[in-house]
Amino acid sequence: MFIDANETIIRLSAFLSVLCLMAILEAVFPRRVRNLPRGGRWFTNLGLVVLNSMALRLLVPYAATEAALWANKNGWGLLSLISLPMWLKVIISVFLLDMLIYWQHVFMHKIPLLWRLHKVHHADRDLDVTSGLRFHPLEIVISMIYKILCVFLIGAPVIAVILFEVILNAGALFNHANLKLPLGIDRLLRRVIVTPDFHRVHHSVKQSETNSNYGFFLTVWDFIFRSYTPNPMNGHGGMTIGLIEYQSERPANLIWCLIVPFMKPKTPKSTDNEE
Repeated sequence: MFIDANETIIRLSAFLSVLCLMAILEAVFPRRVRNLPRGGRWFTNLGLVVLNSMALRLLVPYAATEAALWANKNGWGLLSLISLPMWLKVIISVFLLDMLIYWQHVFMHKIPLLWRLHKVHHADRDLDVTSGLRFHPLEIVISMIYKILCVFLIGAPVIAVILFEVILNAGALFNHANLKLPLGIDRLLRRVIVTPDFHRVHHSVKQSETNSNYGFFLTVWDFIFRSYTPNPMNGHGGMTIGLIEYQSERPANLIWCLIVPFMKPKTPKSTDNEE
């Protein structure tokens, strides 16, 4: 199949296209004024992408698509137990994978050891398209292992996994962008997918706001599991982004991002009394 044979080209093309498009749009239609210069932050966030790719190659021998090939060949997973048209299996797989990624995100916040890694993502004091790429290498490795287990559990077709990876990456770039959408369009889109305004709430220093809007692509899980917060208390222009204990230039430093999970935590990850 064309998609299977050209997975790398498809994923890389989609990634670069959305990255460039969002970078242009957020420069033309910014939602917020930046706290820190773009150059240093982008070097760090894009540097993490390079390190994450290297970590996956060294530490995880199989990708999610290879796991899907193996599962399908050996009859593993829930979908292998029932006879359904391929198109329906693809839709079900994408929905289930999105739900499981939602819960992975919840776990990253609720389990202290995982939060130490995930706070690298949240420490970014500005939110733009590169923030969607800003993750600690160990979190990326754990996420891939989790994703592989999810693929085995579901028995997702290879084409569904490729489609989901493209959607997940494009969605992360889109919903982290510092992009000002017309309010009417945002209200319409957020009924189905995570918009920049929807996700920005999640990056507030206020704990009640940080612990909400966990979805990466579909918003339905935040509605179903009651983790939805419509807007930040202080508005999108007045909210503080990042972590209350790291309101400095350090989060824009690549070395700091790599070592902060192993440093003694300074204070609770955020408070509702500080803004």
